[in-house]
Amino acid sequence: MAQAISRDPEIMHGTPVFRGTRVPVQTLFEYLEGGETLEDFLQGFPTVSRELAIQALEEAKDLLLART
Repeated sequence: MAQAISRDPEIMHGTPVFRGTRVPVQTLFEYLEGGETLEDFLQGFPTVSRELAIQALEEAKDLLLART
């Protein structure tokens, strides 16, 4: 399975984005930190599928747990 998060210097100056989009992954975290739901995020960014968002969260969780 391809990674949900990509980073390319040619796309958004290398900011991590959801694969196949120009939507920064940080935006999802900002929504969640602000008390919004995943549904709110998905409605605001229809180019990001639910599956892609959940996969990105799983990848972030795996990275975090690998560091502890």
